[in-house]
Amino acid sequence: MKRNIITVDQEKCTGCGLCIPNCPEGAIRIIDGKARLVSDLMCDGLGACLGHCPEAAITIEEREAVEYDERNVMANIVKQGAAAISAHLVHLKEHNQTGYYDQAIGYLKENNIPIPEEKEKSSMHDALHAGCPGSRSMTFEKKEAQAAQPTVNQASQLTHWPVQMHLLSPAAPHFRKSDFLLAADCTAFALGTFHGDFLKGKTLGIACPKLDDGKEIYIEKIKALIDEAQINTLTVIIMQVPCCGGLLNLAKEAASQATHKVPIKCITVGLEGDILKEEWV
Repeated sequence: MKRNIITVDQEKCTGCGLCIPNCPEGAIRIIDGKARLVSDLMCDGLGACLGHCPEAAITIEEREAVEYDERNVMANIVKQGAAAISAHLVHLKEHNQTGYYDQAIGYLKENNIPIPEEKEKSSMHDALHAGCPGSRSMTFEKKEAQAAQPTVNQASQLTHWPVQMHLLSPAAPHFRKSDFLLAADCTAFALGTFHGDFLKGKTLGIACPKLDDGKEIYIEKIKALIDEAQINTLTVIIMQVPCCGGLLNLAKEAASQATHKVPIKCITVGLEGDILKEEWV
């Protein structure tokens, strides 16, 4: 059947993840650093996610697609708990989808699943729609032994200035034949050993794939570092949050446009400073 359904422009998408908490059906996931519609039958085509994409990468199109299945959606949502159920029911009410809403309520009753009260729905809806997963407030408790470690005055391994990608010049002599580290802004603060373990022996450029403007300039600068400065290696270090994957995508795009070829390593840092993944890409 032909119906309205979302489509994601993969060239515009930066993988920021803002669309995910604003899709109550759970039809969108970040896969390989990009937002993707995981199943046609999970998307109701109402476009609740559209206004939350800063790159305008999500649009509604009319095309052949399997019919939206409210009962299947509810079967997946109930696994996520009361907050997800609340957000979905509010979403259906906000878009005047009485038919889908009745189906959802029917599914809950048939399976003896409690129906959240209206007040609970609203509060849960607000909590789930708080924005990007990478900007949610969290508090970390450090282990006593870790906190008791003596402070060491570790020497800086920074060898040049500036380091922000908009400010640095690929023609600067210190980049020539160097091993270049492209670091997401937050990584140096999450990693207690950033200088000694990751920056030592490398030149540096820092950027935020979510907040920085002019990302096309970053692609051109990385390309120039590869072709003109002829860097030996390119290491990209990012946080585990969805939006950070955009920095790796920028590096890979620049490398694909460059004439000179360099190996690219990606290091993913957990929110509490642990290394989750380290691989050549």
